[in-house]
Amino acid sequence: MLKRNDRDGLRHKLAFALLLIVCATVPAWTAPRERSNDSAVATEWPRDWDGRTLRPLALSPVEQRFAAHFPGRIARLTDGTQVLVLRDVQAPTRMLHPAADCYRGLGYRIENAQLERDNAARLWRCFVAERDGRRTRVCERIVDAQGRAFTDASSWFWATQLGQSTGPWQAVTLARSL
Repeated sequence: MLKRNDRDGLRHKLAFALLLIVCATVPAWTAPRERSNDSAVATEWPRDWDGRTLRPLALSPVEQRFAAHFPGRIARLTDGTQVLVLRDVQAPTRMLHPAADCYRGLGYRIENAQLERDNAARLWRCFVAERDGRRTRVCERIVDAQGRAFTDASSWFWATQLGQSTGPWQAVTLARSL
């Protein structure tokens, strides 16, 4: 039998997985269908993140339907302490939007939004999402084919439209329970 803390942790992980599903599907309901370039070469997903081995997490049927319209590929992985949502983006799209928007739409309060550098000097937009006493730290960034990083989807999108950024792009969202 699971201890109370183990049950709470499992419930939190399941709630977070549901949140990711909802966040992934909202743009599909409102955005026009955009297709990726079928001739583009897909990159392999990483096997580790910052020295920790990654395990793939299955996409739900809802996430699979969203991915069918996304101009690229989507993967969910975990290193045992956090969930990584990776998107290999082949074409500029409004389907790539800020994680804070998803969390707010699901009733989370967003706090401590700020830019931060990690131990590898990568710049991230990070925030804490809180709802019903549960807190999740979320960080995100987008990197283009030349290594230029963007900390929000809007600046990335406009850079693509102005010819200042070319793909493919990798969007990374990290989330861990606090």
